[in-house]
Amino acid sequence: MRVLVKDLKRHVGEEVELFGFLHWRRDLGKVQFLLLRDRSGVVQVVTGGRKLPLPESSLRVRGVVVENPKAPGGLEVQAQDLEVLSPALEPTPVEIPKEEWRAHPDTLLEYRYVTLRGEKARAPLKVQAALVRGFRRFLDRQDFTEIFTPKVVRAGAEGGSGLFGVDYFEQRAYLAQSPQLYKQIMVGVFERVYEVAPVWRMEEHNTSRHLNEYLSLDVEMGFIEGEEDLMRLEEGLLQEMLEEALTAAGNEIRLLGAEWPSLPKDIPRLTLAEARRLLKEELGYPAGQDLSEEAERLLGQYAKERWGTDWLFLTRYPRAVRPFYTYPEPDGTTRSFDLLFRGLEITSGGQRIHRYEDLLQSLQAKGMDPEAFQGYLEVFKYGMPPHGGFAIGAERLTQKLLGLPNVRYARAFPRDRHRLTP
Repeated sequence: MRVLVKDLKRHVGEEVELFGFLHWRRDLGKVQFLLLRDRSGVVQVVTGGRKLPLPESSLRVRGVVVENPKAPGGLEVQAQDLEVLSPALEPTPVEIPKEEWRAHPDTLLEYRYVTLRGEKARAPLKVQAALVRGFRRFLDRQDFTEIFTPKVVRAGAEGGSGLFGVDYFEQRAYLAQSPQLYKQIMVGVFERVYEVAPVWRMEEHNTSRHLNEYLSLDVEMGFIEGEEDLMRLEEGLLQEMLEEALTAAGNEIRLLGAEWPSLPKDIPRLTLAEARRLLKEELGYPAGQDLSEEAERLLGQYAKERWGTDWLFLTRYPRAVRPFYTYPEPDGTTRSFDLLFRGLEITSGGQRIHRYEDLLQSLQAKGMDPEAFQGYLEVFKYGMPPHGGFAIGAERLTQKLLGLPNVRYARAFPRDRHRLTP
């Protein structure tokens, strides 16, 4: 029966069978040392009189587990039998055991099909999987229903900009930039819904924090009193996500040397007007209606110094910089918010307009054609409840949690301005 590397401590003195990849090798003539890597970790294997295959060959090893303080993890396996299941045919383009975030991103990403095997490369994906699992589990307990919405759509949720066009038989269609319109419709069905799915943004950026395809964690909830209900929900949701990641992927978090954050019971809140005044008067930085990356960074730093937290809610954005469906206030602001984590926006959300006539007026005020949203608008003729929601960018959250230098490392096969492979 197969034994995983992480379970070898329970089998000291016993014969075990391991399966994995040749991570590293060293030939001393009569004795060969190799590191065997499986999904759970790496162990040293000692064998003799064998010609070892190239690194990344897949192997089966049978041998006895013994203690060795000098070996990784304090254990090694003395091989009695070693079978090459599939040999590597050529050296890897990047030495997997020597992978470093300092390597040129293009090199690591170009050969992603093999560089992902490295312990540091795969660690963010394991952490992200745990975050998503915590996301689902918390919402399931709160009586939310997971939904699955179309990714080829007739119109964008936020207008005509930033859309990837596709030919859909005789019609022009687009890749969905958000499930926003559909999750609102589904509030009329289940009241509380969520979705975990990719979205696409055709933005010609090339920065360490942007992707053109990313995983969006979307939430929508009916019968709310205001955006405060949503922020309270997100506080509990994030707590569960962080706990699940630390429990299920603690080894990966430690491997990357990440400083894992705590979450306050009440995340500080600033209105955008307060934030702009603070930036100008206390931090010496002028801010416009929306905030630049530098402004967000400064506010994140301010929250850390004043409240001792990495988290900050910014609320009441002006109507001009929010989508047409955002609930407006008489003073020109909206019932909306962003969540900053370590100076980076990871969440955008708010209450939505729920009355048909108000939605028509908002579309027209934005210069958008109501006809393009007819299928979406129809549901608002039939008694939609006050509702709202938010979306978390999974890769951005993972990047900031782990201190990754580039958000591309938080996606297995990233898509950016220039990358369509692998």
